[in-house]
Amino acid sequence: MSNFLYKFKIIYLFLLLLILFSFDSKAEIINKFNVSGNERISSETIIMFSDIKIDQNLNENDLNEILKRLYDTNFFELVSVELKNNILNISVKENPIIQNVVYNGVKSDTILSDITKDVILKSRSSFNEILLNKDKVLISRSLKTLGYYFSEIDVSIEELKDNKVNLIYNISTGKKSRIKKISFIGNKIYKDKKLKSVILSEEYKPWKFLSGKKYLNQPLIDYDRRLLKNFYLNKGYYNVVINSSFAKITNDQEFELIYNIEANPKLFFGKLNLNLPSDFSQSNYDDVNRFLQKLENEPYSLFAVENILEKIETITVSEQYESIKATINENIVSNKINISFNIEETEKIFIERINILGNNITKENVIRNQIEIDEGDPFNEILYTKSLNNIRSLNFFETVEGEVIDSEKYNSKIININIVEKATGEIFAGVGTGTTVSNVYVGVKENNYLGSGILLDTNMSLSEEKIKGKFFISNPNFNDTDKSVNLSVESTAVDRMSTTGYKSNTTGFSVGTGFEYLNDLRLGISTRNLIEKITVSSTASAKQKKQEGNYFDSFLGFDFSYDKRNQKFQTTSGFFSNYALDIPVISDTNTLNNSYSYKIFKELYEDNVSTFGILFKSTNSLTGDNVKLSERLYIPARRLRGFEAGKVGPRDQSDYIGGNYITTINATTTIPKFLENVQTVDLIMFADVGNIWGVDYNSSLDDSEIRSSVGVAIDWSTAIGPLSFSLAQPITKQAHDVTETFRFNIGTSF
Repeated sequence: MSNFLYKFKIIYLFLLLLILFSFDSKAEIINKFNVSGNERISSETIIMFSDIKIDQNLNENDLNEILKRLYDTNFFELVSVELKNNILNISVKENPIIQNVVYNGVKSDTILSDITKDVILKSRSSFNEILLNKDKVLISRSLKTLGYYFSEIDVSIEELKDNKVNLIYNISTGKKSRIKKISFIGNKIYKDKKLKSVILSEEYKPWKFLSGKKYLNQPLIDYDRRLLKNFYLNKGYYNVVINSSFAKITNDQEFELIYNIEANPKLFFGKLNLNLPSDFSQSNYDDVNRFLQKLENEPYSLFAVENILEKIETITVSEQYESIKATINENIVSNKINISFNIEETEKIFIERINILGNNITKENVIRNQIEIDEGDPFNEILYTKSLNNIRSLNFFETVEGEVIDSEKYNSKIININIVEKATGEIFAGVGTGTTVSNVYVGVKENNYLGSGILLDTNMSLSEEKIKGKFFISNPNFNDTDKSVNLSVESTAVDRMSTTGYKSNTTGFSVGTGFEYLNDLRLGISTRNLIEKITVSSTASAKQKKQEGNYFDSFLGFDFSYDKRNQKFQTTSGFFSNYALDIPVISDTNTLNNSYSYKIFKELYEDNVSTFGILFKSTNSLTGDNVKLSERLYIPARRLRGFEAGKVGPRDQSDYIGGNYITTINATTTIPKFLENVQTVDLIMFADVGNIWGVDYNSSLDDSEIRSSVGVAIDWSTAIGPLSFSLAQPITKQAHDVTETFRFNIGTSF
């Protein structure tokens, strides 16, 4: 048997060699090239494209490869290759050259740029029928993304001399496909009003003429699904499934957008464990372990899980463990979900490239300044996630999505960050009416000037006794660093002759910078310079008359802020605190100013966001002189609603003179499911407490009585724009206090 196998192997090898030899016998050596049919492209270039050399052996497979290479150039409509008598004959028919590409029917340059940015066939490129069909699909897809679901595209080819053509696209966009209605079906649990507030897509309303979110947009719809899913995940519905569809419901190209929600039973946190590498200090993570214990038996929350990972990241990165991997193991038992958080040191994987995609307005460096990792750095999943959240916090974009893909290089990754931009301009106005006068304010703000990330804000307030104008500019990433630079110019004219016994004119400017000192702790340094003229009434007290004259004051300011909010916009949890100090450098009054504020956000129950905030401010002269009339403190109207600003506190005769100290406490809470059948109205209840005291030049005038008020605020989307109303009722007040019961403001984006 073994002898038979040996003979079989010999015969098999012989046959194999015979087959190989027979293949080689079909090969021919090239002695010459013969190229025909080419007009525009030289024979030498065609030979170069074929990647074949004289004296090279060619077989049938080689000829097929030559055909593929030449077709891949996209220069040729037809190619034939023949090897005969050691001569390689290449015959071609060249594709026409596109002289011009014309787009008819699209009047907006912005829309035209959006729908043509990815087309393959352009002027001076070779025409190809297959690529033309691909371009038609790309243009149609882009039009749908912009809301034009009923567009028609027709292409004609105009033949010219010298094998050239013009491509002429005739595009009929049709009307934008508006969202007539948004519906939620399935075991949705929450009311439609609440779910509509979660997503970005909007129902069409006549007053929403500046919003693009009222048109069908598939990327936005996909993002809405993720928003809805995250919302349910944060409420304990771990197995939620969100499906979406839309159906044409009218003859006017309007759609109903439908989200099908399968919420499934609510889950609760079970046992939560943190597993660390053996060389990590366990004591560094004591706060994390305490937080894990606190979460047990609470409803499952995706935000809580992300918060845990953020806490781990803060500690881990501070210990300089750059190459780590955070994984989560989940195990569901009954209605409990047990989670193990695993932190592992990994082999270093480096970031080859970071691509920013979709930013047509915002400059790339503005986005890159928010990224915590750089090209060439070891990849860190936690810092990658934090980078995406930083970009979202800019509030310049509708959506921010990231993906990590493998690179061709060993141990390397490529990061793609895809964004969708939104309007960043704001126009706002407001009116407050009280028992005496009305206060009016207007302003225009651009949060992302020319895509640079620069904030421009100009505003003016006007009342019977005060006119104030201010211009503010801020570059949050000066010279592509994490340092901000701010400049403001303001001018104020105050006439309080009838109420406080003086008038003043002040002009000044401030320049400052800020930077992150530690995680979430930011330090600001500034200088503020003011020129002021004070005129005092002839009937004023001697102490007040003494302050008449011209002043120059220059202050050095320090600002410390600690931000632990879950997000800067539409905050639902966390807190923000700030301390500011103004020290006189060159001053005619030598006034020292302090302020501290703190605000905490908490979800007390489902669909509710409540806040609690405090404010303390003080002003004192370092030389023992009296504080200047215009620098004395008054409780801001927004901190003590129900009272007119500047008309509360100590008085000198009939003049409101302010104080050296103020303190306020503010609490708000939203009322969920208010007016369930009215989707555009939200109700907020509030309570304010304030105190103003300290009269340095005459303590007998001191008035330290506490003021308080309660009220309601309504946010209402109307045909003229979004409106906010507030009604406040004073609870404790003094007889001479001036009340302001009603205030409203209006604003929109552009």
